[in-house]
Amino acid sequence: MLGDKWTMLVVRELLGGPKRTMELLNSLFPISSRTLVGRLRDMEKDGLVDRTDFGGNPPHIEYALTERGRLLVPLLESLRQLGLALQCNECEDRLKRLGAYCEPCPQSRIAPHHRERDDSIVLL
Repeated sequence: MLGDKWTMLVVRELLGGPKRTMELLNSLFPISSRTLVGRLRDMEKDGLVDRTDFGGNPPHIEYALTERGRLLVPLLESLRQLGLALQCNECEDRLKRLGAYCEPCPQSRIAPHHRERDDSIVLL
């Protein structure tokens, strides 16, 4: 459930409220659409997220954390605090490794990477 790559990052993205598939895809770059869809399906089966289909054309599907999913918030916060204590995400180190500062970083002078439009994205 939690050992899969991206699961905790999806939880982090849904903390602020429901998100559409494309919003998650853009905020979790470089995740592929196939990986994201698979992870969301697994998380739905595990009772961590709810999937709401509003219908329409194009499809309007949103994902939100369930009560069970929100139980992961203290764990996520503990991991964040550990990373800060170990100085694992120093700005210059992140820039060197990933080519960009994190979005909330005050040193962020580089525009965040945005995914180009991909019409082949799998929609649930």
